[in-house]
Amino acid sequence: MSTALRICPLCEATCGLTLTIDGGRVTAARGDRDDVFSQGFICPKGAAFPEVDADPDRLTRPLVRENGALREATWEEAFALVAARIRPLIEQHGPNAVGLVLGNPNVHTVAGALYPPLLIGALRTRSLFTASTLDQMPKHVSSGLLFGDAFAIPVPDLDRTDHLLMLGANPLDSNGSLCTAPDFPGRLKALRRRGGTLTVVDPRRTRTARLADRHLAPRPGTDALLLAALVHTLFAEDLVRLGPLADHVEGVEEVRHAVRDFSPEAVAAACDLTADAIRTTARELAAAEAAAVYGRMGSSTVAYGTLANWLVDVLNVLTGNLDRPGGALFPLSATVPAPRPAGPGRGFALGRWTSRVSGHPEAKGELPLAALAEEIDTPERAPGEGRIRALITVAANPVLSAPDGRRLDAALGSLDLMVAVDPYLNETTRHADVVLPPPPPSQSAHFDFAFNQFAVRNQVRYTPAAVPLAEGRMDECEIHARLILAVSGMHGAPPSAVDDLAIDTTLAKAVTQEHSPVYGQDPKAVAARLTGATGPERRLDLMLRLGPYGGSRDARDGGSRGARDGGFRDAADGGGSGGLTLDVLRAAPHGIDLGPLRPRLPGPLKTRSGRVELLPAPIAADLPRLRAALRDVPEPGTLRLVGRRHLRSNNSWLHNIPALTGGSNRCTLQVHPEDAERLGLTAGAPARITGEGGELTAETEITDTVRPGVVSLPHGWGHDRPGTRTTVAAARPGVNVNQLLDGSRLDPLSGTAVLNGFPVRVSPVL
Repeated sequence: MSTALRICPLCEATCGLTLTIDGGRVTAARGDRDDVFSQGFICPKGAAFPEVDADPDRLTRPLVRENGALREATWEEAFALVAARIRPLIEQHGPNAVGLVLGNPNVHTVAGALYPPLLIGALRTRSLFTASTLDQMPKHVSSGLLFGDAFAIPVPDLDRTDHLLMLGANPLDSNGSLCTAPDFPGRLKALRRRGGTLTVVDPRRTRTARLADRHLAPRPGTDALLLAALVHTLFAEDLVRLGPLADHVEGVEEVRHAVRDFSPEAVAAACDLTADAIRTTARELAAAEAAAVYGRMGSSTVAYGTLANWLVDVLNVLTGNLDRPGGALFPLSATVPAPRPAGPGRGFALGRWTSRVSGHPEAKGELPLAALAEEIDTPERAPGEGRIRALITVAANPVLSAPDGRRLDAALGSLDLMVAVDPYLNETTRHADVVLPPPPPSQSAHFDFAFNQFAVRNQVRYTPAAVPLAEGRMDECEIHARLILAVSGMHGAPPSAVDDLAIDTTLAKAVTQEHSPVYGQDPKAVAARLTGATGPERRLDLMLRLGPYGGSRDARDGGSRGARDGGFRDAADGGGSGGLTLDVLRAAPHGIDLGPLRPRLPGPLKTRSGRVELLPAPIAADLPRLRAALRDVPEPGTLRLVGRRHLRSNNSWLHNIPALTGGSNRCTLQVHPEDAERLGLTAGAPARITGEGGELTAETEITDTVRPGVVSLPHGWGHDRPGTRTTVAAARPGVNVNQLLDGSRLDPLSGTAVLNGFPVRVSPVL
């Protein structure tokens, strides 16, 4: 029996685990008390890691479709089939005839971070769809427009703030999102203990709302109106205080004019809040010594999601809390390129191309996932239009996660070819012609490329595979590399060629950039210095060396003072490199603390002006739509539906794990007692829910944790389709809430599906 360290890949908190290994199997998991970031915290998902790892329904061999049925195959057969069938489709119909769908679990793996950009490049397709347009795309778009970089997302400085205003987030159940923070609950409780204030805006009285000093329960979907009224109040009462931000911001007076119609009295009826409550919230925010505004799913997956996310940062700017300790700051991840000198950039553009059928504009290179079905099943009006004929999915289950799963389910069956990289045969991958299953997480190394960009403290951690790769398995990185070779016409080349090409391409650019740690050096000599036993490790080493903590020049100029103050200096000296490398990181198995978040402006700004552009043109053009919403006061008795998170779940991933089923993790329709009485609903009895996309029947749960006029049904359920292999989930299938939608409701700026705050009808099943 032995132990091994592993960063948990099951949510965005990225907690450190200590695994017990017995006979090559993970038998237990506990929190790693020495982890520099999570310090021993663990949630039920992390504790269930052994069950996740050993799930008997995980596929162990590739599957290929033969005579209409899936059978086990060798890896060679599987990749040969992909290579033989996808190239002719591309050559005949063009690259856009191949669609690519990247799911949420994709960002929780090393392979998912390193290889999809290369796969997109190999395919040269514009038919890219990801889970972002079901979740966080409004934040990427608003950040891109404000700061010039879709990944320049400020996060609340949870450990030092005095006042946190949180909208549409329930981190006591979700563990946080776009705000990577192990033990989010403990951090909120610490805020309260030090005399700080927590205000939660949510139509449900969630576990997080119960912890708050103030809970506002507006009508779902009205977050942007509420935020606009808060901004209006700051101007009306002369509470705007930019402080040092004044040198970096333009458009303040334009914003004042833009929100003139959104007084607390004007929005009160639509939000179903009092003007006094709104005004008090604005005053408390402005009066706090250090404050942060933070919004997530509930304020993103709504009709005005991009406007709401824009207004979150407008409030942070106008109160002087952007880029200051205790406010909202820009993290500095160890694997992002070394900061370039501050100055104007290329900015951020929307709508560089549009979808074929409905003309949806791209955002961050992606098309709305809600439009995938029509891109497959709508005939071409002219030759060469690019109907999607082949689809590659990576850790994605859009039949459950996207609107109108029935239509997408049928559309997937009409494809000429479907390839899935997925450990399960689920509601989506059951249609695949080739399934390429990655190994269990214990058999893979882990580094959080994505989530360190949104972490509330700068740190860096790497855990190698806890147990050896089992016989017959293929490393997930190798699966991705071989898939890239297969689609690019290089089938049969060694997978290391993909990593070598990535390294050579990166270095060829880096040596020409004056701010790079390797400027002017020989790229071959730099490549020869890289360490690591595998291609992915060599690429990680390169990213660390080229990052803000990797060279002495950037340690002085790149904003990495926190590294020196927070423990990196000693680790670096011990490694003998003078900067952060893979060897230095390996020598610190519990991670390296790089210090608290620090002010970085104007460094992160890449707008054309080199300043925070507070009222970008696309935002201004969308504001008339929000003004029209001032008149959107529903008739009495109207119901709006919202989703909800479960602590023991993460979308549709974990419903097949016995330890994570039961308790509150149930697919029930929550209804307020007043609405239940009015509608004739009985606790435990079935209720019929009808929306624009269809009708569902779910068990009624009567509770006053939802406000009157609101019903709640969790997402990620609906495991009742034939041909799947998820035994536990199929035994308790629940219903797919997204089937209530037909895919027509989108936030126009981001293409994000409206999954919250939409109207439904509810009646008893007689």
